Amino acid sequence: MATVTDSAPWVRAVRASHDRLAGIVAGLDADGLRKQSYAKEWSIADVLSHLGSGAEIFLLSLTAGVTGAEPPTSEDFQPIWAIWNARSPEEQAAQCVVANEALVSSVESLTEAKREAFSVVMFGAMTMDLAGFLGMRLSEHAIHTWDVAVVLDADALVAQYAVDLMIDGLSMIIGFTGKKAAEPAVIAVSTTGPERSFTLDTGGATLSPGDPGASAGASLVLSAEALVRLVYGRLDDADELTAAGITLPELQAIFPGF
Repeated sequence: MATVTDSAPWVRAVRASHDRLAGIVAGLDADGLRKQSYAKEWSIADVLSHLGSGAEIFLLSLTAGVTGAEPPTSEDFQPIWAIWNARSPEEQAAQCVVANEALVSSVESLTEAKREAFSVVMFGAMTMDLAGFLGMRLSEHAIHTWDVAVVLDADALVAQYAVDLMIDGLSMIIGFTGKKAAEPAVIAVSTTGPERSFTLDTGGATLSPGDPGASAGASLVLSAEALVRLVYGRLDDADELTAAGITLPELQAIFPGF
């Protein structure tokens, strides 16, 4: 029988992330909603629209994972996106909170038996238990919440409860976010808060558990929160890391973001 990861920490984290963003949205006026987010091509309202439509799509997938129905396809996404794109910034903000509350509340209402039995194929490729499913949603929600928070408060960080869970899943994410370096290197990576040790190979953009016996040509020390932002293309300040044999611009080329 496949191992089912405890979903409880992920349930708590998606609730906390929702509550954080809902609090931010409540303080935004018309000008604030139209302010550019960290995601350069999106306003804050655009980010909220993306998260709101995503909540509706994830709710369809949640229902499929609970009932055994077929998960939604890209054809199902199109009308959802069209509706969200047609809304005003004010409507996008308000409905984002409503849609994500519906998703989070639905997750919280699942019985323990349904949580353990949950299984869904995401985007036609990956079969996930509830923890994996929520991990995918949390990474999107927490990062985009930071995209909003940081333009309102330059000292904003990705929430620690999200970092604590996301840090151990970065190896899979790098397969999507990382690009092969022009001059490949093997980098010994150490993080704090929480402490982790990784080996980053920029020749294939892979991240693996740290190997004391591995031969590394460079080293990188930073907080786990900063590493998460780096992998998602959101680390801009060289003061947030200590590096030898590698520079922040070289790392940014590997992780250009989205």
